[in-house]
Amino acid sequence: MRTQEGSTGRLLQLCAAYYCFYVVTGVAVKYFRGPVAQGYPGLGEIEYMAYSTAGGTAICLFVVLVMRWWRLQSSRLFRLGSLQLPAELAYIIPSGVCTAVVIPTTTLLYTFPIPVMVAMVIMRGAVIVVSRLVDAIQIRQGILKKRVYWEEDAAVGFALAAVASNLFWGHQQGGFSIVRSVPALVTLVSYVLAYFIRIYIMNYFKNTRPPGTPLDNKGFFALEQIAAAATLAVAAVVAFHAPRLFDSSAAQLLEFHRAVVAPPATWSLAVLSGTAFGAVAFFSVFIFMFKGRTATFAGLVNRLTSLVAGTTATLLSWLLFGGRLPSLQDWISLGFILIAVAFLSRAERRRAREVR
Repeated sequence: MRTQEGSTGRLLQLCAAYYCFYVVTGVAVKYFRGPVAQGYPGLGEIEYMAYSTAGGTAICLFVVLVMRWWRLQSSRLFRLGSLQLPAELAYIIPSGVCTAVVIPTTTLLYTFPIPVMVAMVIMRGAVIVVSRLVDAIQIRQGILKKRVYWEEDAAVGFALAAVASNLFWGHQQGGFSIVRSVPALVTLVSYVLAYFIRIYIMNYFKNTRPPGTPLDNKGFFALEQIAAAATLAVAAVVAFHAPRLFDSSAAQLLEFHRAVVAPPATWSLAVLSGTAFGAVAFFSVFIFMFKGRTATFAGLVNRLTSLVAGTTATLLSWLLFGGRLPSLQDWISLGFILIAVAFLSRAERRRAREVR
């Protein structure tokens, strides 16, 4: 259990923790959304999102404030009155706003009537495509000095195939389809756009560090989470008062208002379950920026771990709660993603030889 920073043992520990907390997150969603008639809490989509987001945000804020990670080692400071602040705040705060979009949309995507594994495939496939697009933009801008291998482009192609098979193939016999559901489609588009901006900013931060300036990933994470928490707090206040201020009768806003003023008996357990999602955020970032590894390798480890966790959560939901097993289409989609992972593995081996 004793490992050094940057060692394979440390990486495996992070992956194990990431896997465990993601399984808990996926199973918890299906449990709390289960029907009351079968003995489950029966929380609504917005209810569960509110409670789990509160739990996840609280645990992230608690750790970064207690550990004082917010003291970013900046490459340049600017003065605001009597304060000296890191110049990186100019883009870390927007990244935090995007994080505030990613957090609830991730939870919402799990609440739609699709298996956890399917939601995982769609989200991870979209992130692979977004990452390739960010690489292309930053290479053109001169920020990223490395070229993209053909294996990485092949991985993008298979990721697109996985996403397309879920978006346009549809489930048999009138099953749920994301493209035919406006709320689900808006949620997915919001998730992808927010992740695109966030990944661009994270890579901008990493690739523009001046020589001698440490890559303070903990500081970036802390400031991003503080900005995300502030954004979520403002959004929650607006959503809570919206039915009265704007004379709105939107079902989602009414459900959020009810979740605050008349919480069910299981609300505290739902908040507690959200801390698992908050823990996922830590391990995800630390894997993505793992010392001595390329972003391609770290992203591959991140996505593969989460995909295995999603599959496990789907099977556990079937075993424990009687949820449906993944269909043939679902397994084919996962197969496309695993082929994409294989191509990324080949690209990583070439990248490793390149830096020796």
